[in-house]
Amino acid sequence: MTDFADTRRAATLPTMRIAKGLAAFRIFVGLVWLGNALAKVVNQGSYDLGVVSFSLISRDTARGLLETYTGPESNAIAPLKSLYTDLVLANWGFFQWFLTAAELAIGITLVLGIASRLGPLLALALILPLWVMVIDNNRYLFEWPLDIVPLAILAAMPAGRVWGQDGRLAARFGDRWPF
Repeated sequence: MTDFADTRRAATLPTMRIAKGLAAFRIFVGLVWLGNALAKVVNQGSYDLGVVSFSLISRDTARGLLETYTGPESNAIAPLKSLYTDLVLANWGFFQWFLTAAELAIGITLVLGIASRLGPLLALALILPLWVMVIDNNRYLFEWPLDIVPLAILAAMPAGRVWGQDGRLAARFGDRWPF
């Protein structure tokens, strides 16, 4: 016959492994957002480290993508196309920094695991309208879901409880801490 402590340890071990896996996933997604945010801060998108070259989305690249999404060749949904053309692109001086600040906030919440459900919700609020707008632009089928699905998973799960500040805050505030 097994001891209660052994049973609890056996039941807890897989749960903790899952929680750690989710935390690693959260941190990885956060680093992606943080990397793109830092590329916007310095407004540099191309990097060559000698052994590897890569691109991130700088402020100029973000503007170029948005201009492509709303340009004459685009099949974008008209109301959103007008919103992005007449509001966001027309006021890019403000919105480039708004986007940079939002991506920094998203990256920080995910990497540090603080308000870790709020970060993905903010990210979804940024990219879902773009996705809806350009859904008929003949893009690669899985391009946008690769952005959206991880964010949806992280928004649904309390991923900051392990290796994050949400665990400490949840211990302090109990059910009042929703993240």
